[in-house]
Amino acid sequence: MAKDLFATLDLNLLRTFLILSQELNMRKASERLFVSQPAISQALQKLRNHFDDELFIKVRHGLKPTPFSEELAENIQPYLDGLSSILNSSQNFEPYKLEKTLTIALAPQVLSCLSGSLFHQIREEAPNVNLQLVNWSESTFDDLIKGKIDIAVNYEFNAVQKELISHKLLEIKGCVIVRQDHPITKTLATPYDFEGYEIASLIIPGWNSNKSLAADVLDELNIDYKVGFRSELPMALIDVVQHTDMYFPSTSLFPTHQYSSLRRIDLILGDIVLNYPIYSFYHQRHKKNPLYVWLNKLIKELLLKSDT
Repeated sequence: MAKDLFATLDLNLLRTFLILSQELNMRKASERLFVSQPAISQALQKLRNHFDDELFIKVRHGLKPTPFSEELAENIQPYLDGLSSILNSSQNFEPYKLEKTLTIALAPQVLSCLSGSLFHQIREEAPNVNLQLVNWSESTFDDLIKGKIDIAVNYEFNAVQKELISHKLLEIKGCVIVRQDHPITKTLATPYDFEGYEIASLIIPGWNSNKSLAADVLDELNIDYKVGFRSELPMALIDVVQHTDMYFPSTSLFPTHQYSSLRRIDLILGDIVLNYPIYSFYHQRHKKNPLYVWLNKLIKELLLKSDT
C-alpha cells in the first residue's frame, strides 16, 4: 500500500520547507523562522526522509532545489496562502491589540511625505506595533513574496509577480520643484517651459533605474533635455536644486511647505493635468486579512492629506 504522505507529515515542516525554497540558505531561513541552524538541518532531514528526495543540494553560495522540490513548492504555496488568508480573515481585528513588527517599504517620493505621519498614526492606533520603514529597493517585490516586508507603496508597475496584489490608492498630480528665485516664475507650466534647463532626477530602484519618467515624457514631446543629476536620495536632489537652475520633477506629495527656499510649479499638457497613480503592493495571501485592509485605509487617508 502506498504511503500516505499527507497523513504522516508534520505540517509544521512545510513552512520550513517553503522558507528554505525562498531563501536557499540555511542561515537566512533560520533567521526568518527564529530557530537555530541545527533545527533547520534536522527539519530538512525529516523532509528528505519523508519525501524520499534530497530536496536541496549544497552549492557554492547556498542551496539548489531538486526538480521535485521546485514542483512541490510551487504546488503547495497556494494552499498554504489560502489557509493563511482564511484564518486571518476570521479573527476580530482590533489594531490596539496588535503586538508585532510591521515592515513597510516606501518609494522615496512617498517616504519623504509619509514617514512621520505614518509613524504617529500607527503609534496612536496600534501602540504596541514596532514600525519599520524601509526604502524601496530592487528586492522589494521578492521581499514581499518572502514575507520580509508586509506592504509596499510606489507608482504603478507594468508587470508584478502573480503572488502579489496591486491595490490602487489614489492619483497624484505631477509637478516640478525649483528654487524660489528660479527664472521660471509661473505657478502652472507645460513641459515646453523647461526646455534648456537640466533635470535633477529621483531614482526609484527597480522602477526608473535607467531613465527618468520626465525624460520619457520629454522624448514623446520631442523636447530637448539634459539630465544633470540623479540620486535615490530626495535630500540630495533638494540640495542641488536649492543652489542651481535645475528642476526636480516630483509630485503633489512633495512637502514644499517644509522648504522655504523651494517652490512648486504644477504641470499641464494641453487641457490635461499630468496625474500618476500610487499603489500599495502586498501578498495574495493577505487579500482578506483585516490587518491589510486597515493598513491600506490608513495609508490612503494619510496620502490624501499630504496630496495638496
